[in-house]
Amino acid sequence: MILYAEYNQWHNCIEIRNIELGIIFRLNCNEWEDGLKTTPNSQGALDALAIDEPLEYATLMLDGGIQAWIDAQDDMSVW
Repeated sequence: MILYAEYNQWHNCIEIRNIELGIIFRLNCNEWEDGLKTTPNSQGALDALAIDEPLEYATLMLDGGIQAWIDAQDDMSVW
């Protein structure tokens, strides 16, 4: 399965395509991030992840590992 993901700035979403099947779906970043605990530092890192690495962003969100990733970003900023 070949997946391609792209950040759509006009809709603040991640668009994921399965190239083999031609399936496209859109994941709304506003809805996904609702309820996450972020700081200005981790929110900036999260925004950069969505824009620069949209497939990784989607994977972390779908696997439920995004809050741990966010917390790690804040822990790294202390150094």
